[in-house]
Amino acid sequence: MPTTNRPGWDRVQRRLLTVAAHSARTAVAAVASLLVARLFRLPEPFWAPITTLVITQYSALIVTWRRFVGTALGATLGAVVASRFGPNVLVFGTAVFVLGLLSAVARLDRSAYGFGGITLAIVLLVPRTGAPWLIAFHRFADVLIGIVVALVLTVTWPEGEHLPSEKI
Repeated sequence: MPTTNRPGWDRVQRRLLTVAAHSARTAVAAVASLLVARLFRLPEPFWAPITTLVITQYSALIVTWRRFVGTALGATLGAVVASRFGPNVLVFGTAVFVLGLLSAVARLDRSAYGFGGITLAIVLLVPRTGAPWLIAFHRFADVLIGIVVALVLTVTWPEGEHLPSEKI
C-alpha cells in the first residue's frame, strides 16, 4: 500500500513544504541582511540578521513599523542617557521606565517597547569606547537594514496565502 493513500498524508506533505519554504525565505533574508550590514561596514553586523530573523516571523506591516519606531526611541533615549550618565543600574532602570512611558505616548505596543528596550540596553550596557550617539546610530542602522530586508522579502517572496505561517 503506497504511503500517499494514508489519511492525512497530504496534510503532512503540505506542512513539510510550508516549513521548508518558510525556512528558505528566512535563511535568504538573514544572509542578505548580514551582507548588507557588512557592505555598510557596520561594526556589529550580526544585529541586522537577528532583526530580520525576528521580523520574518511576522508579516504585519503595522507591527514592523511600530518595532522600527520603538527601536528609534530606544536608540535615541539610550544615546541621550549614555551621553549624560554612563552605565549605571539605577540609570538603566529609570531609562527603561521612561521608554515605557514614551512608547505609550507614541501609542506603540509592547513589542515595539521590547525592541526599544533591547536597543536601549545594548546602547547603555554593552561596554564600548565609542561615542554613545555613534553606537546608537549603528544599532539603529542594523535594525533598519534587518527590517528593510525582511519587508523586501515579504513583497518579493510572499508566504503562501493558503498555508499556515504562524506555526513552524
